[in-house]
Amino acid sequence: MARIVITHTGNFEKTTLFFNKLRALNNFEIRHILNKCGEQGVAALASATPVRTGKTAASWGYSVEKTDYGWVINWYNTNINEGVPIAIILQYGHGTGTGGYVQGIDYINPSIRPVFESMANNVWKEVKDCK
Repeated sequence: MARIVITHTGNFEKTTLFFNKLRALNNFEIRHILNKCGEQGVAALASATPVRTGKTAASWGYSVEKTDYGWVINWYNTNINEGVPIAIILQYGHGTGTGGYVQGIDYINPSIRPVFESMANNVWKEVKDCK
């Protein structure tokens, strides 16, 4: 029977220090960054939303909340017609009342992607700079 031996040297001092800094991270700063990204996301989504009346484009909003697991940012659209979320059927398409189909337009993902990248960069910078 073969024997396996694992040894290590050093400690986890730097890792422990990093996690302790994360624990002490100022929640106000994270909320500020996420609120700024929320506003940017609303602007990006509104400008990318296909326009007929402008109601769907004007109906974007966001919320930021702290949970037991971290932070959550949600973008939502409040334009609902007869129980149907208009932003979603614009994105994915929908059947018509006469048996036809209207192809969706992927406008949400391309418009929000730069906001996600900015958010990730800004939060990571805050994490790295925390004292």
